[in-house]
Parts: sequence; C-alpha cells; structure tokens
Amino acid sequence: MQVKIHGDWDKATELLNKVKNILDELWLVDFIKLEETNDEALKTELWIKENPALIIEEEAIDFKDVIFEWVIPEDEELKSMFTSIIGGWEGWWCAPEGCWSGCSC
Repeated sequence: MQVKIHGDWDKATELLNKVKNILDELWLVDFIKLEETNDEALKTELWIKENPALIIEEEAIDFKDVIFEWVIPEDEELKSMFTSIIGGWEGWWCAPEGCWSGCSC
C-alpha cells in the first residue's frame, strides 16, 4: 500500500510529517510506503482541486483515491483510518515483533 501526499507547499509537508508520525506510532512503516508528489497527471486523474491531498493507492486491488483534500486531519482521525484499512481496531495492534492483544496477523 502507498500513501501519497500531493502538494508543493508548507501544508503538504505538514501533512506528510503528520502521516509519517502516525505510521511510526502505529508501527505501519514497514507496510505502508509514504511519499510526497507533485505529479500533475495524478492530480488530473484523481480530480484534485486543492492541496494538500492525501491519496491511498493499493495496486493489488487496483484502488487509488483521494481520502483528504485541503485539510490536515486530526491525529485520531488518521489513526482510525489507518487501523481500519489495515484491519486492526483500537487496542489491538500488529507489530513487527508480533501480535499485541490477540490480533490475527
């Protein structure tokens, strides 16, 4: 899975750093690739009107969509989104060292 932050100014960098911190906190950096982009073709393809935009792309299921546009979501909103995408739920986490709280990694 990839998360792309589209934009070329301070708000895009702020969102990129926020997402990176959340992925680190949730131990998802090994599962989700994070990058910043200014790709105009991607912007056109996804009808991005305002930056920054948070895009999720999963090639395995041919999915690509804008999740947030022109906002910097709160940490809890990002955590909730990533745990629901990965399949975890609050209090149950998969980590590189193994499962916590009985999850099914």
